[in-house]
Amino acid sequence: MGLLVQKFGGTSVGTVDRIKSVAAKIATSKESGDELVIVVSAMGKTTDELSALAKEINMNPPKREMDMLLATGEQVTIALLSIALNKLGIPSVSMTGSQVGIITESSHGRARILEIRTERIKTLINQGYVVVVAGFQGTSLGSGGTAEITTLGRGGSDTSAVALAAALNASACEIYTDVPGVLTSDPRNVPNAQLMSNITCNEMLELASLGAAVLHPRAVEIARNYGVKLLVRSSWDNLPGTVLTSQSNRSANQKGLEHSRPVDGLELMEDQSVIGLSHIPDQPGVAANLFEKLSDGGVNVDLIIQAIREENSNDITFTVGNDQCEKAKKQCDYFIKSLGGNLTSQNNMAKLSISGAGIMGRPGIAATFFETLAKSGINIRLIATSEVKVSCVIDAELGKKALRAVSECFELSDKQINVNPINKSNDEPEVRGVALDLDQAQVSVTKVPDQPGTTAAICSALADGGITLDTIVQSERKQKDGSKDLSFTLKKHDRYAAENALSPLLSKWLKAEFKEGPAIARVSAVGAGMPNTVGTAGKMFRAIAKKGVNIEMIATSEIRTTCVVKEADGIKALNAVHEFFKLGEK
Repeated sequence: MGLLVQKFGGTSVGTVDRIKSVAAKIATSKESGDELVIVVSAMGKTTDELSALAKEINMNPPKREMDMLLATGEQVTIALLSIALNKLGIPSVSMTGSQVGIITESSHGRARILEIRTERIKTLINQGYVVVVAGFQGTSLGSGGTAEITTLGRGGSDTSAVALAAALNASACEIYTDVPGVLTSDPRNVPNAQLMSNITCNEMLELASLGAAVLHPRAVEIARNYGVKLLVRSSWDNLPGTVLTSQSNRSANQKGLEHSRPVDGLELMEDQSVIGLSHIPDQPGVAANLFEKLSDGGVNVDLIIQAIREENSNDITFTVGNDQCEKAKKQCDYFIKSLGGNLTSQNNMAKLSISGAGIMGRPGIAATFFETLAKSGINIRLIATSEVKVSCVIDAELGKKALRAVSECFELSDKQINVNPINKSNDEPEVRGVALDLDQAQVSVTKVPDQPGTTAAICSALADGGITLDTIVQSERKQKDGSKDLSFTLKKHDRYAAENALSPLLSKWLKAEFKEGPAIARVSAVGAGMPNTVGTAGKMFRAIAKKGVNIEMIATSEIRTTCVVKEADGIKALNAVHEFFKLGEK
């Protein structure tokens, strides 16, 4: 018994018969003693149909009018479901986003939730009603204090449900959908994908950012930030589904519900070494051979970066603790003697990382991080990014200075700062799921100055253009004139906007160029157990190499290893990694 928020998607309420079926499921929960808030989407493909109607009149309709139009879809569903519940003898009241107190910012079509005024909904719950809420929508105060209907954008009903659960301090939020829960991969590409019984919110954020469409990242962000117990279950059976877990116990009883500070952690890892292998053969199996050799030698590798290749050679750079540097160099010497290439190393480096839910999905965060370092005169040696973490490798002697500057910039407390953290062993698997993203373009900016502020300027220009980067890799190889290259992956539809956004900046650097790489696919393995497992990356590289697939680019973070391959090899590489880690076994 307790307060539950249950959300039913468009497929679950797509017909009158399905609405009756959902009403019966809700009635069973209510009769068992639960207090219930129900959030629903528009029926079936109603939102798409309404959008199509608008575009028959105007291909570029005003965003305000689109919010007015699209919000009607959920209002039909809440009224029909409430009628069905009342017929079953379950007292029910339907409420729009405005009526339930969801207050948003004024951005039509993609508004974020500022607060939820819960007085009215709490009164109805205490009176024994099931409250049926229209997802995907809220209200803002427009110019002159006039209330305006707003919509939350793609995945908005998930976001509404989890936000209500946070604001009401609900026992759990249950997301009912047309799949049994979160699977180890997309079953359309991996036929033997299996249901996960549980997953951390950080892992789910990584998978969601990589294209896993079961939950929208914004909904997972809220669950992660406020410790909402989140369950993803099928509408068609009573199986347990997947439980998402978070360690947070922060209260949502403040304004700025979706505008809580996106950076909630800062970490400095000292005594690091950077080892670079340059001009090594660009062929399948090279990365696998290297990191298997390191694992066999007992070397625990942290960050791994493989940037844009040049001619028929490639560069791989990785970091280890200072105490493992000589051991790693010895293993690399064996490797280079057999395959060729050059080896460099540098001790006394430090890794500085910011963390938080969805920070790469907010274009300005990484740019602000890099800009803060630049203003302190700190040059960035390496960059590694994920959906929940951005890391830079810098000179160790500047580590404490960087720590102070970044903590002040993001207004972090001492409790949110960690120096030389020790990885705590856990029982989490090294790989929980594998994702394929085919909606990616690979671009590079070449021959840019290797000096403080370069990366910040590039990322700021992209952020000002509203362009979100998915991966950032800074090459270790320097050109003859001392310049460097940066590579990015971003959404395909942002490719030309990125070039336009960067053009004024690149024109200031004499030899700088914007280049687009070949068509790519991004294959990523995600697992909370990676930090405590030696050799995960090498295993992934080996799995891909066994299929004869060449890795174009590598980027790792704490709980994610990403390989960029040719687009035509994407599904093959995905299945290879899924099979290698035995994720298809029941």
